[in-house]
Amino acid sequence: MEIFGFNINRVQKEHEDNKTVKTFTQPEFDDGSISVSTGGFYGSYVDLDGSVRNDVELINRYRDMAMQPEVEVAVDDIINEVINPDEAGDTLKISLDKVSAGATLKKLIYTEFEKVVELLEFREKSYEMFRKWYVDGRLYYHVVIDEQAPEIGIQELRYVDPRKIKKVVEFEEVKDPKTKASEKKIKNEYYMYNNDGFLGSNVSAMPQTASTIKIAKDSIIYCDSGINDRANKMVLSHLHKAIKPVNQLRALEDAAVIYRLARAPERRIFYIDVGNLPKMKAEQYLRDMMMKHKNKLVYDASSGEIKDDRKFMTMLEDYWLPRREGGRGTEIGTLPGGNNLGQMEDILYFQKKLYRALNVPTSRMEAEVSYTLGRASEINRDEVKFHKFVKRLRVKFNEFIYTCLKTQLVLKGIMNVAEFDSIKKDILIRYNENNFYTELKENEIFRERLMTLREAEQYNGKYFSTEYIKKNILRQTNSDVQRIMTENMLEYQQSQQMQQTNSSDQEE
Repeated sequence: MEIFGFNINRVQKEHEDNKTVKTFTQPEFDDGSISVSTGGFYGSYVDLDGSVRNDVELINRYRDMAMQPEVEVAVDDIINEVINPDEAGDTLKISLDKVSAGATLKKLIYTEFEKVVELLEFREKSYEMFRKWYVDGRLYYHVVIDEQAPEIGIQELRYVDPRKIKKVVEFEEVKDPKTKASEKKIKNEYYMYNNDGFLGSNVSAMPQTASTIKIAKDSIIYCDSGINDRANKMVLSHLHKAIKPVNQLRALEDAAVIYRLARAPERRIFYIDVGNLPKMKAEQYLRDMMMKHKNKLVYDASSGEIKDDRKFMTMLEDYWLPRREGGRGTEIGTLPGGNNLGQMEDILYFQKKLYRALNVPTSRMEAEVSYTLGRASEINRDEVKFHKFVKRLRVKFNEFIYTCLKTQLVLKGIMNVAEFDSIKKDILIRYNENNFYTELKENEIFRERLMTLREAEQYNGKYFSTEYIKKNILRQTNSDVQRIMTENMLEYQQSQQMQQTNSSDQEE
């Protein structure tokens, strides 16, 4: 089967083949790849029936969970904290201040980054893109290029349904002639795509399926959640740990609704005195009494109409019981409704449990609670943990942005893969912060440092040096100290010049 797409030539690949490093075990992949051993006369056989079908079932379950009101609100809170577009619609920017490169190269990187953002339609669809990645636990995009002129760069980035694609890594076993040990080497990496989805067992044999195609590794940009099931070799979503709380909340809410419908109404019990009538006549007399006193008006919930219909008889209506002669005669009693209908503690408990499973502060589930701008110390620990969780999500999602930028730079010949990997750690992706908590926290920390500085000022020159106070109390780096000294010098020179100008004006 021919491989669809393109592969980026890597300079260091030839050197990797000449390495003398040997190993008997294959590397572990945390992105949910299927490991396949190749070689022999019959070639390779890729079994997708087990792992892929489980992935598809999980993704369908995640998407069903995301439609639940409580989960949808929690996911919306998370994405709103991560994605904060400004007035121009920009969500993130890159910083190349730490990159040791010339101004021309930096300008090219900035230009291609804006091109990638435009191709992804990130300004318009950043919310939807991040939501797909967060709910599904993985994100696939197909890189469309002009194979006749790849130096033009990426022409289109097209979303791929994760239920229809899977990564495959082929290993080759080579026996060492001395130790007879089998050495594992990566022979090939590619993606398998099936437009109908991997749902049936007919796609388990890759070479026999006409609708399944092989796609080159570099033609797909892939980013996973970073959460893995070590036992089943599957990538999990951030919603996975909330599966049980969601099901428990559903079952409890359904049970509460049924209980309230059954026990809420207050029903009457009619004891009808039938005297010495025979059974048949007694039953007929009881039915006549029921029809005579039965409520004739019926409310239709679907249309909102009130109908005069006697054929509806439900368990919520009154009870009619016959009573023989010698009893207390005809009597009407009342059966009270449920006494604990207003108790919601169990449902609220599982709602809080669901929010904790989604790493969202439980205080946010109360919509009536207003947000107060107080001291940062008033913000609870859950908000601090939530802010750290949002940062981790951004760091993991940045891998997708880095891969898009690397592919664009390599295709246009601005740099190769090795050069980009060397400067990747210095390329910073900054997200817009639109959270009052961040500002309050920074102000509070700065205020506490100034108070500590005021108390330590009397010991300056005795127990502490000025440099010690700058680095340990004010937390200033060497570059900060140098920059502050330069700015103070410039401000002092400007003030001296202004004084000289004012004095000369007064003399004149």
